[in-house]
Amino acid sequence: MLGTTYQRALLPIPIIVAIGPIIWLVFRKTWRDLDIEAQIHRTIMLERGEFDFRPAVMLVMAAIILTMQDYYGGRSVYDDLIRPWLMNYELSHEHSRIKLMKYDELYSYAWWGFARIAGYVLIPFPIYKLIFRHDRLLDMGLRTRGFITHAWIYFLCLFIVLPALWLVSRQPDFGSYYPFYKGASRSYFDLLLWEAVYFSQFLGLELFFRGLWLGALRRSLGSGAIFSMCVPYCMIHFGKPYLEANGAIIAGIVLGSLSMRTKSIYAGFLVHVTVALAMDLVALSHRGVLPRVFWPPG
Repeated sequence: MLGTTYQRALLPIPIIVAIGPIIWLVFRKTWRDLDIEAQIHRTIMLERGEFDFRPAVMLVMAAIILTMQDYYGGRSVYDDLIRPWLMNYELSHEHSRIKLMKYDELYSYAWWGFARIAGYVLIPFPIYKLIFRHDRLLDMGLRTRGFITHAWIYFLCLFIVLPALWLVSRQPDFGSYYPFYKGASRSYFDLLLWEAVYFSQFLGLELFFRGLWLGALRRSLGSGAIFSMCVPYCMIHFGKPYLEANGAIIAGIVLGSLSMRTKSIYAGFLVHVTVALAMDLVALSHRGVLPRVFWPPG
């Protein structure tokens, strides 16, 4: 048993070592270009006697936002504040369509998704723009130019990630963990609503980690911006299956490098939602509980 535990704990290391050279071959020019750009930027700042506040502002703001999300973006706030309001509203409106008993869990995840979008987009983007007024938000991964040209990288990422997904799906904790919303197996309506919430928070996540974070720090840290982003990105996966949390290290590097190369978060977002949907469907299939009807019973 102890030997199996050690094997499981050390398994990600040879995988990362094996994939590392491929990532280097694909993105080495991107990393070098970023470092050259950062070196020029830092030289100009030093010659002017200026201090670049972007790393300090971005990293402190990220620490505050991620802490608030962990403490106030989960089930406890929903149970204490939102659920009682929904209950009172449903009781006071005879023809209310809230149906709390039926969709209570889904509402809690809707709050979770909203908290993620607020923390990743609605709060940090305006604050950053207010402080650094000359920086353009379009440079934070929002440009669409060149997306089609780099679409091949999206398929390359899937070619690498999907076999890893198959490996992770063989772990015993995978099938019981996904999807988060256990009512997703009740009907395709439930599944579609859940995936809409799930995908929207992924968009917010990509905008924050691969958009704002990298856009703000690319000239300050060069390729180091990618690897600094990978640390908190891996940590937000703590609590998920062990191999997936380690896979977030690889995903963070690849998606971050992809965003830097294309100056767009959209390819990374598509990779993220494609894999997330596949994980949910594979987990439901493994348990034999894929939905059989479109509308929920009752």
